[in-house]
Amino acid sequence: MLLTKWLISDILIIIISVIIGLYIYFKFYIFNFWRAKGVLYKEPTFPTGNMMPVLTGRISNAKYFKDLYEQYKRHKFFGIYMLHKPFLVVNDPNLIREILTREFASFHDRGIFCNEETDPLSGHLFQLPGKKWRNLRIKLTPTFTSGKLKQMFPVMKESGDHLAKILNEKARIGSTVDVKDMLAKYSLDIIMSVAFGITCDSFNNPKNIFHQMGKKAFAPNAFWNTLCICAPEVFEIFSMPYNERAFTKNFNKLFKETVEHRISNNIVRKDFLNLLIQLIENGYVAADDASSDNTNISKTEGNKLTMTEAAAQAYVFYLAGYETSSTTATFCLYELAKNQDVQNKLREEIRKVIKEHGGLTYAALHDMNYLQKVISETLRKYPPVIILNRICTKEVQLKETDLHIPVGTPIIIPIIGLHGDAEIYPEPEKFDPERFSEENVKTRHSYAYLPFGEGPRICIGLRFGMTQTKVAIVSVISKNIMKLAPGTPTTLDFEEGSLILMPKGGVHLTIAPVQ
Repeated sequence: MLLTKWLISDILIIIISVIIGLYIYFKFYIFNFWRAKGVLYKEPTFPTGNMMPVLTGRISNAKYFKDLYEQYKRHKFFGIYMLHKPFLVVNDPNLIREILTREFASFHDRGIFCNEETDPLSGHLFQLPGKKWRNLRIKLTPTFTSGKLKQMFPVMKESGDHLAKILNEKARIGSTVDVKDMLAKYSLDIIMSVAFGITCDSFNNPKNIFHQMGKKAFAPNAFWNTLCICAPEVFEIFSMPYNERAFTKNFNKLFKETVEHRISNNIVRKDFLNLLIQLIENGYVAADDASSDNTNISKTEGNKLTMTEAAAQAYVFYLAGYETSSTTATFCLYELAKNQDVQNKLREEIRKVIKEHGGLTYAALHDMNYLQKVISETLRKYPPVIILNRICTKEVQLKETDLHIPVGTPIIIPIIGLHGDAEIYPEPEKFDPERFSEENVKTRHSYAYLPFGEGPRICIGLRFGMTQTKVAIVSVISKNIMKLAPGTPTTLDFEEGSLILMPKGGVHLTIAPVQ
């Protein structure tokens, strides 16, 4: 008994000593970083720095970073502490341009978790660092040309027609629909068809495995997502994957079986999977123009993608197409439901352009200028990715500042704050597509609007995502009127613990046919 009491008291002393030691270490070393550099910073608390509201789920990431920006926007940059790390938050568009473009050589990595050995699905274009990212970017860039998108467009239109048919039926009886759920199914059908050549038919089979996988992948998890950004070394130390091992195993198995089935049966489709197969077999993607040669592309074994590397690219394509495109279309329909004048004007343009082109074509979408403005304004007000992450890979002094940024310093660019700044976008809560008229765009700093990022790491699939979103809006709006359902709030809340901007509780709208 005495021994037991002694052990307990000894353990308590050790624990208390460790906590005190950590407190002193954080207080006088970790939390002294910005003070020592003379940088304005938000006062941190032990042990989470400035992240306690996010970690506890009290507020969403979107509100947290928007509030931070508003508090410190008079300053070009300021410091915060996320867990044990000092982060530099950059507000000034000129400095943002320096980081994303002009000094890209010093900020080419995101600094978030990526380990192809413990988590093969993390080895994709969004997360890869350094030379591996650059080599892969060069290989994948030809897969997203206008020519390739035109080839994939019929698949999008087919899914759009299916979405329109279902919503037209619901409109006849004046139904209320959760547009977030409907658009997630639409997006999933496109992605699975384009990325895998698989027909999901999510509307008739809503519990299919791919829909469940997507929901699971984006399930809000404040602690896990914070580790991914702030402490990726934790995953390294304990050899932990960010994605569940069973999930990775099933995804890779599905991808390999699909690829091998196509190759063995000589199946060729004009889709993303076919382009990945070209990279697996040849190490390059054939030019859009069959008469073009590829003599400038090194056709060596080293250029070929492995099956695992290709699966990781299919995975990020699946995630981006499933969630970001569907949420953008959801937010867009929500704002159109609130702003009937904008919805009516957009519907007029859609009908006019479709009539001129004899149907919905890739060229017709390109001619819908007001639709482009509407979606651009949606992305301003509801950017899918609310912050951009970078990490300093080579010491640099930012232009027009006295700040020397040492190697290893993480950077945050608060997109959600910039997009909601009343000095850049007057009445930021107002939905006004004319902000994106040619004249108005010229008056703004080009780095004050960053829904897809900027510089060499700008989103490679932005045109695909925009096209997918446009098809969805056209399919819904051309023959139907969307209105807020009873009980739908006029201001949306966002999911806590999510890295992607997601509406909380879905978005419910009433749909009726155009008279």
